[in-house]
Amino acid sequence: MAGALVSAALLVGVVTFEAPLSIADPPVDSGSNEEAPPSVDPVHPLYATVRDVQPITDRWLTVSVASPAMGRTVDVQVLLPEHRDAPRPTVYMLDGRSAAVEVNNWTDKGGAGQFFADKPVNVVFTLGGPASYYTDWLHADPKLGTNRWETFLTRELPPLIDARFEGNGVNAVSGVSMGAEAAMMLATRNPGLYRAVAAHSGCYAMSSEFGQAQARAVVGTFGGDPDNMFGPSDDPQWAAHDVVSHAGALRGDAIYLSSGSGLPGEHDVTGNPDLRQAILFGGPIEAGASMCTAQLAARLAQLGIPATVNMRPTGTHSWPYWADELPRSWPTLAAGLGLG
Repeated sequence: MAGALVSAALLVGVVTFEAPLSIADPPVDSGSNEEAPPSVDPVHPLYATVRDVQPITDRWLTVSVASPAMGRTVDVQVLLPEHRDAPRPTVYMLDGRSAAVEVNNWTDKGGAGQFFADKPVNVVFTLGGPASYYTDWLHADPKLGTNRWETFLTRELPPLIDARFEGNGVNAVSGVSMGAEAAMMLATRNPGLYRAVAAHSGCYAMSSEFGQAQARAVVGTFGGDPDNMFGPSDDPQWAAHDVVSHAGALRGDAIYLSSGSGLPGEHDVTGNPDLRQAILFGGPIEAGASMCTAQLAARLAQLGIPATVNMRPTGTHSWPYWADELPRSWPTLAAGLGLG
């Protein structure tokens, strides 16, 4: 049965590994990379700089960062707390496979804007990076462009956020689906940068046969070449980004993991406009994510690393469930951030 579920999830993963496109939707075109990317600040060619800040509301901002690593200006959105009388931690929220440049799904579908309104933290929402795994690719991709997200998110962006928005140097990272694996990769590869990490419905063994296959399928949904990310299947970069193999690096972090079983749950009901795709696509995908989550949870337990793990008996690979997980994960993140 488990093998059948893995096979089913993997086959569906060729279509998507996040909240799937409507069955009637054409393949997503992220645009070509033929034009030269915008140049970074020529005065400081080795350092990222904040180029512009545009308000969405009085506390919600679009911040444009000139990134030498990415070779272009990268936008993120920043949500500030209502009371800003002291330096504060920062939570980085990573999107899933279909990450758009206009809005992060955590705010569009996950309720993050409302949830964090009264929390004493800065929240940074990534924009763009579809099918990128928010990692540093070995090569620029003809379809997906230059992806040096790890360098941008871990080296370039945090000092700017702390300096511009009174961050105190204490960070957490949270992600969903593709972003869940990315959050765990960033945490394992950058020990000490994050005090807490939350990951929802991801897979974490990048170098395993199944893990590499699902990652290649995700990249392929946007027309990218997975070899440009970590090389051919035997390249050591796949193993270098394997969270399960490097789980020991998470020791000392506050960890929250969640996934559904893939069986229809409370949100998969008549009246849900996405019901068909949630059942047909989101069910098998979440079944695969459930096995991936159980694998990482077991490895953490074997290493004696505490983690809060919520393996739900139902639930598909879709945003209503991840919106529910945001408040459930908060006590773990808050404790890691020193917020009580």
